[in-house]
Amino acid sequence: MANPIDKQLERWISAGVVDAGTAARIRTFEESQGSSERLRWPVLLAVALGGVLLCAGVLLFVAAHWDELSPAWRFTLVLILVAVFPLAGALTEKRFSALSTTFYAIGTICVGAGIFLTAQIFNLQEHWPSGILMWAIGALAGWLLLRHWTQAALLALLVPAWLAGEWEVRTEGFAVSNRLLTEGLLLMAITYLCARTGAEDSAARRALAWIGGIALLPIGVLAFTEGRANWGWWGWQNRPGISAMLRITGWAIAICAPLALAFVLRKSAAWTNAIAAVWVLVIGTFRATHDNTGGNLPLFAWNSLGPYFWAGAGALAMVGWGLLERRRERINLGVAGFALTVIIFYFSDVMDKLGRSASLIGLGVLFLFGGWALERMRRQLVARVAGGPQ
Repeated sequence: MANPIDKQLERWISAGVVDAGTAARIRTFEESQGSSERLRWPVLLAVALGGVLLCAGVLLFVAAHWDELSPAWRFTLVLILVAVFPLAGALTEKRFSALSTTFYAIGTICVGAGIFLTAQIFNLQEHWPSGILMWAIGALAGWLLLRHWTQAALLALLVPAWLAGEWEVRTEGFAVSNRLLTEGLLLMAITYLCARTGAEDSAARRALAWIGGIALLPIGVLAFTEGRANWGWWGWQNRPGISAMLRITGWAIAICAPLALAFVLRKSAAWTNAIAAVWVLVIGTFRATHDNTGGNLPLFAWNSLGPYFWAGAGALAMVGWGLLERRRERINLGVAGFALTVIIFYFSDVMDKLGRSASLIGLGVLFLFGGWALERMRRQLVARVAGGPQ
């Protein structure tokens, strides 16, 4: 089987980019590095799958034998699980760093399992978000000691989960929507997404960018639908409202925590995150279109078409952000967000106004020509930043 680099070298030689001597040296270098590169991704994939399967197997074993164990043996088993994986990580650190990182990550996951299993063993009826906080402290300790990206990723997931749990518990039984929660999480996802910059990049920052990129679109859709769905919800009629202090504290944390993290990660470039915070806060001004607007046509248009306009503007701003900082992932997410906005608008506001055949024809045209146009534009934009740091 021919080496894939040979075709590239032939193209470069024919185009006059390199001469035959330079091509030969490139070929020699790539062949000397080829074996290690070919093993890189299969080995890492095997280690990752092995870690996931090991966690699943341990949890299944514990669940299958939990009722047969006495409280003393249960607690002993919890201690063993918490201790054995970090020890295995320490023993394999110099021999196989990827396996060591996996063991350390499993150990941090077992810390969370140990916290909640211990509470179950001794029937502790405590404030359950505190368990997530203790788990996050364990992940923070792992990050400070090891500086592994897996510990940073776990910490990035656990801290928002703790804050969300605190808000859910403290507002339980009160007349309050989830707008603060969804908009705070959306702003945090944006902060994670922009962790990678041209000057600062690392495995931990790449992990944050992946978390933010995966969470951005689902949380964005939820944020746009949350306020419109909960406005005037009949179940709140007999519930008391939350205190002003709790509301102010909640909004301060939801806004200031992501912005503070953005400043730590991006320094002076965090001004773009402040603009993103304004965009997120405007989402909460949209209300359900069936509310009584008193015949106010501009208000009705803002509540009915405003969300699509604002979502599309945010998607285009994400594309512009990617061009400004030469980040391809933001361009891709911005284009995907714009396409999702158009599709949701078609299904919710256009399709039901057309006949069955006309709606299907329009949907087909939208997917074919709209998808082609967006993909062409995306490739052109990505090509513009291809020469920059990625």
